Amino acid sequence: MLKASTSKESRQSAIRSIPFEKLDDEGRAKVQSVLSKVSVYRRMPVRVVDCDPDLYLFLVRHPDVMVNIWEVLDLSNLKLKELEQERYQVQETGGTLATVEFLYKSHDLHIVYAEGTYEGPLFAKPVKGSCLMLLRTGYVREPDGRYYITNRLDSFLSVKHMGAELLAKVFNPLTGKVADMNFIQTVAFAGSLSRTAEVNNQGMQRLAGRLERVQPQVRNRFAQLSDLVSRRATELSLKQPNGGPRVVSFTTEEDSPPTVKR
Repeated sequence: MLKASTSKESRQSAIRSIPFEKLDDEGRAKVQSVLSKVSVYRRMPVRVVDCDPDLYLFLVRHPDVMVNIWEVLDLSNLKLKELEQERYQVQETGGTLATVEFLYKSHDLHIVYAEGTYEGPLFAKPVKGSCLMLLRTGYVREPDGRYYITNRLDSFLSVKHMGAELLAKVFNPLTGKVADMNFIQTVAFAGSLSRTAEVNNQGMQRLAGRLERVQPQVRNRFAQLSDLVSRRATELSLKQPNGGPRVVSFTTEEDSPPTVKR
């Protein structure tokens, strides 16, 4: 499905895809807390991006790197800092303050939980809410050796305020399109970083050096991956196309490589 969806079928499909048996008790409780009172559900448009798989997974699992890059390039006022491993604080100038954490990670599925508050002119008191996001990923390596990554994001929003819940549903056609565009642009930006690393490794190394809001080891890993993407691109350009086996070599420690379609 290339278009966004809020249908009951999409919602049920997303819920069925959650591996509850692989979550710990706390994770299952957080998932159920959102699913038991969903104010707004949306499945974002499916996006396909030309991107190195190692760099892609790194950016997904380290959102502070992406946000810091946006800040360096003056593309966003969003603030995000790591509180502890796999847990972050997000601050948005519009009045949103939230904590975000990974509940589950694999090569083809990431489950993210967020809870926070919104303070703005529409409400006399801060509005509390929580969100559950499911990012599904598929990997394809084409005969020319390039990788294409398919992304699908399901989001469940639970708002603990009757008036806010009503407004969320009323304005969902508008806010939903904004969410779609943010998702599309974020995926596209990951692809542009990968392509830049292929042709301008020195520029990417300078960019890595300017990332002052991430942990030193994370910043160094980003620089290493940028160099790896550059070397892979050089090696690929020197090879002639062939019909032999295509094997994906991942450097991420957490998981074994996924099955790659030919």
